[in-house]
Amino acid sequence: MRNSVKPLRAASLLAALSAIPIAPLAAQNATAADIEALREQIRLLDQKLRVLERNSELSAEAAAADAKKQPKLTASDGRIEIASSDGANSLRLRGLVQADGRFYLDDANAAQDRFLLRRARLIFEGKFAERFNYVIQPEFAGSTVSILDANVSTALTPSINVRFGRFKTPVGLEQLQSDPVAFFNERSIATNLAPNRDVGVELFGSVLDKKLAYQLAVVNGVIDGGNSNPSSDNLEGDFTVAGRLFATPWANDKDSALKGLGFGSAASTGNYEGAQLNAYRTDGQQTFFAYGATTVADGQATVISPQAYHYTGPFGLLAEYFHADRKVNNGLGASDKLTNKAFNVSLGYVLTGEEASYRGVTPKANFKPSAGTWGAFEIVARYAHVDIDDDTFPLFAGATNATEVNSYGLGLNWYLSKTVRAGVNVFKNEYELAPGAAPVADSALSDDELVLITRFQVAF
Repeated sequence: MRNSVKPLRAASLLAALSAIPIAPLAAQNATAADIEALREQIRLLDQKLRVLERNSELSAEAAAADAKKQPKLTASDGRIEIASSDGANSLRLRGLVQADGRFYLDDANAAQDRFLLRRARLIFEGKFAERFNYVIQPEFAGSTVSILDANVSTALTPSINVRFGRFKTPVGLEQLQSDPVAFFNERSIATNLAPNRDVGVELFGSVLDKKLAYQLAVVNGVIDGGNSNPSSDNLEGDFTVAGRLFATPWANDKDSALKGLGFGSAASTGNYEGAQLNAYRTDGQQTFFAYGATTVADGQATVISPQAYHYTGPFGLLAEYFHADRKVNNGLGASDKLTNKAFNVSLGYVLTGEEASYRGVTPKANFKPSAGTWGAFEIVARYAHVDIDDDTFPLFAGATNATEVNSYGLGLNWYLSKTVRAGVNVFKNEYELAPGAAPVADSALSDDELVLITRFQVAF
């Protein structure tokens, strides 16, 4: 607007000046008063044009200032966000829907074939007052609505952050990975030994130029792959302490073949006296081990988990081990300290050449047959093992249990876009039964499990 006013002013002045007589004043019978009046008109006209120009500048500045105050709306593949003009406050809307089909190829579980809504989540996250971040993640799949995550965090310094609320206990590597980006449709049987979500406070961050990440949490305490009730109190007034160190020494070296290598260890320990002990499930979500009905935790329980991953180009590897000690009591006068062990080794290779990472795969081109693009394809394989302490039987668990399980998995993942993924997995679970075990005919343990799991998911 400012640039358009200046030419207008110049043209007006030129027109006014052209009215001044150029012949001799005497010949035109012009008086000095006439000339002065004309000059005064030109001056007034110039003054008005200057006022108009200034008002135009002020209007443009006000419009620009108003535009800066307006909230920003961003909508793209994988991101829907409303943020204040200065970015200090924001709300990001995310979602996850996973529709599964489970088809058991063994006779024992054939009656369990079904389609199901595995996960249905609407996730709210963002920040306020520039430095406070929040996450609220409800789960709508299942018979009731539950709250998975609900926490607020802030940075005390660039390398020290604190989080309050409900979050994942920092122990299992695969458990800490986001649900939509894991290699397989279901996490390995080894995660039966890892605590899941809990309520408490956590310090976290990274040091040494972000090459070493740390987490230290004090939580109410959950055991055997469990989730805490968001409003529950801890047992006996005792808290669980969980910590994790994870190093990525070459993460900042983009040319290094080891830039995607990470390794570390995690552990948790707490007093769980009186706590119920969760059952262990297969990849097909069938129970293969459960403590006796009267058996409960009877004191200290500790889980230690060395862990590592390596991603280079289209190849990915994730491995972890669990050593879990817990004191138990069968309610009939017998108590003991039991040690369960488990491990998981998972591999993936992106057939279409995209880079693999702990945060998933992003296709170079989305699925669009008309353009000849089909997204990205990844093959995955896994071997996992769980070993239940032999001393568990028969005092703390019945004979209709497995004492060891070997799990083999193969799968194909199809990334149609950054947000849409389809997959098919086949799992084989081989059981070694407890001494004297006599499973009921056609029960889950009467035959090794062979299951096909399909999934179509949208995650943004």
